[in-house]
Amino acid sequence: MASDPAPDDAAAAENGHGNDNGHGNGNGNGNGNGPSPKRARSVISADEIRTEFAHHDAAVARVNNGSFGCCPASVLAAQAHWQGLFLAQPDAFYFHGLQQGLLRSRAAVAEAVGAGDVSEVSLVDNATTAAAIVLQHAAWSFAEGRFASGDAVLMLHYAYGAVKKSIHAYVARAGATVVEVPLPFPVASADAIIAEFRAALAVAKEGGRRVRLAVIDHITSMPSVVIPVKELVAICREEGVDKVFVDAAHSIGQVPVDVRDIGADFYTSNLHKWFFCPPAVAFLHTRKDPIASQLHHPVVSHEYGNGLPMESGWIGTRDYSAQLVVSEAIDFVNRFEGGIEGIRSRNHEKVIEMGMMLAEAWGTFLGTPPELCGSMVMVGMPGCLGVESDDDALRVRTMLRKDFQVEVPIYYNSRRVEGQEMAKDRNGDPVTGYVRISHQVYNVTKDYERLRDAVNKLVSEGFTSINLRPSEKPGIIHLKALWPTT
Repeated sequence: MASDPAPDDAAAAENGHGNDNGHGNGNGNGNGNGPSPKRARSVISADEIRTEFAHHDAAVARVNNGSFGCCPASVLAAQAHWQGLFLAQPDAFYFHGLQQGLLRSRAAVAEAVGAGDVSEVSLVDNATTAAAIVLQHAAWSFAEGRFASGDAVLMLHYAYGAVKKSIHAYVARAGATVVEVPLPFPVASADAIIAEFRAALAVAKEGGRRVRLAVIDHITSMPSVVIPVKELVAICREEGVDKVFVDAAHSIGQVPVDVRDIGADFYTSNLHKWFFCPPAVAFLHTRKDPIASQLHHPVVSHEYGNGLPMESGWIGTRDYSAQLVVSEAIDFVNRFEGGIEGIRSRNHEKVIEMGMMLAEAWGTFLGTPPELCGSMVMVGMPGCLGVESDDDALRVRTMLRKDFQVEVPIYYNSRRVEGQEMAKDRNGDPVTGYVRISHQVYNVTKDYERLRDAVNKLVSEGFTSINLRPSEKPGIIHLKALWPTT
């Protein structure tokens, strides 16, 4: 657990412009600094876990922690304390408490991820914001002539949709050639990923082209696969890639994270997905390098030019409370046997067990071997459901939510690997739809049994995705698409 914040002169020394910036004079003794981390308690009980997440809708089988995460009541209470301080006296909160609290959170993150110094860590809203910071700098490098038009940016085919769009919005528009790594799915091994990455990197370097940036996911979102990120970063170093940005939105709390060991130039992860913080807070780690001083938050405010940590710490009037409770989230995880490592291990074991249970019930398989899973697993759905598009997947997901009270993302696998047949279920039907199940400390076995039974019911009734599709006649939609029955 991180210690209490340093005196204000430490924060002032870090941002390099003394106590005349309006952020000083907090003393860490309750004068606007919010709740201090509590001492570790005895190991949390099952009843206490239920109490911590009693605000979840008990009627819903929520096996989708991966999308929005979860926040326990004790951390929400700490957040409410910060919100109350701001609402009670905004000026005192801003002048005496905010930067001290953010520094405390950044120090906690730095310790948790193995950063060399707190100055390497910035807090932002989410990984998408972190990507904008990195990609904005790359776009400026093209615009200002440091990169040549046509230089390459490499990304995985399964990069998160918002980050893919950011790559095109920032660097492709600025003149970059974007090269995708066409990863196979289902995935057989880490070696298959490495081989595809090497091949795509060779394409990116064709004709003597410079590869200026590689964007690598640590855990892809859909489909969910743990990527051998350390090995891919090492390949980038060997092959002369200028900079590496690891989009690890799902990583902290799901897999071990040591930013110095991974060795990327930029590494970001959300704290609200698997680390029990409220939405929305993430960190961006920037390796010590001259380029660090050239990074800027895309929202320009009064701290512009004082370093990314300070710029990110004030982007105007907003609710900063989610960024101020990292230490309380750490206090929560330390109530579990083994802390965050114990949580990760138990979540992984349980999600594999539940994934295998579903695969057996449906006559399918896991989309990746267990070693390429964290706390999320892809499970093939029976091929007879006929998921033939992203729209089909979304409509089936909506039906499971509304009619069965099951919340789970569904992935449509449109990838056709040359020379390889689509994987089939035990009845010989091609598997095109996959559920992505998550396991977090609040989940219980009956959540996954409800998902199992819902899909089995659909199969037994002869349901196919075509039942939910709109009519081909313009302006007419099947009523069942709006109010599907079970």
